Amino acid sequence: MLEIITTERVPIKLWLSDIETGALEQARNVANLPFAFSHIAIMPDSHQGYGMPIGGVLAAIDTIVPNAVGVDIGCGMCSLRTNLEDIKEVELKQIMAAIRRSIPVGFRHHKESQDLKWMPELKQNLPIVEQEFESATHQVGTLGGGNHFIEIQKGSDGFVWLMIHSGSRNIGYTVAGHYHNMAKKLNEKWFSDFIKDLAYFPSDTDEFHNYKAEMDYCIEFALSNRKLMMERLKEAFTDVFPDVKFSAFINKPHNFASEEVHFGKKCIIHRKGATRARKDEYGMIPGSQGTSSYIVKGKGNPESFESCSHGAGRVMSRNQARRILDLKEVQKKLDNKGIIHAVRNRSDLDEAPDSYKDIHRVMELQKDLVDIEIELHPLAVVKG
Repeated sequence: MLEIITTERVPIKLWLSDIETGALEQARNVANLPFAFSHIAIMPDSHQGYGMPIGGVLAAIDTIVPNAVGVDIGCGMCSLRTNLEDIKEVELKQIMAAIRRSIPVGFRHHKESQDLKWMPELKQNLPIVEQEFESATHQVGTLGGGNHFIEIQKGSDGFVWLMIHSGSRNIGYTVAGHYHNMAKKLNEKWFSDFIKDLAYFPSDTDEFHNYKAEMDYCIEFALSNRKLMMERLKEAFTDVFPDVKFSAFINKPHNFASEEVHFGKKCIIHRKGATRARKDEYGMIPGSQGTSSYIVKGKGNPESFESCSHGAGRVMSRNQARRILDLKEVQKKLDNKGIIHAVRNRSDLDEAPDSYKDIHRVMELQKDLVDIEIELHPLAVVKG
């Protein structure tokens, strides 16, 4: 940790020194919430979000804040290792073509409903989930857009790895929007003073339990989404390498709220763009399509509520990146590294490596949160 701000209701503990003004203002707002417990933790990849900064961790007592989870509920990472030690460019291109055929990206969905075994079981009445269920059967196993990606990587352990970053697609977005709007309307009735972007539900309300149940479903759906995509990746590899073998699957969400005990108190930990990093727990921290990603092991640091960054974090907005970055220069850098990348047009510059923070610096800043187990270098990338 680099800095502690003590001017608000609870302290703000920062794992970075260059937090942007908007993100710091949001962190101050979160720190002044009446139910915030102990302190607010801000990870080294932090940047401004909606209501709460991306890379923020909030411990709340008997309260849940939809916008402190975010609009892509359950968004996260998964990865696995192959037994391949080398892969040629022609083989990579064959695999990439198969991935593009089997996994819709961006706004595209499957034309047919996917097998219902990929849909989490509906164990109770979940009105928004039920409303979106049929549509979601076409979206499970799809990548989405923005910073979501599929990446083939070469590890410092000598093996080829597969990594996916994706979330709960429209079902999570709809649940998040519905309950955030509901929280705003109810807070207007209940309280004389509240921050609209941080509207919340106390635990003694039906809305608290309804949101939590639908959030939990979306977290499960996001996991199923990544699992199905990973199966399609494995099929693409098997078509090229019939004898390939795969390791166990690692999964870590980074947009969720969960009941945990910290500093002797039961609370609801909101991680918005932050990854859980309990002691000896494996996780993933991606860089960008031109930089390293990492398999890490958590240190269980209580000061971060056992959390770490979820990636490198943006250093410029999407519009700013498209406006100021040079397309040919970005492509040249990626081509020179031998990466089959996804920067084809000016519209893709929002996901150029230069639009992100230096991942090596981000990892240096969280040495007290995680240990690096394996460094992964990108070979080929699919973006939404």
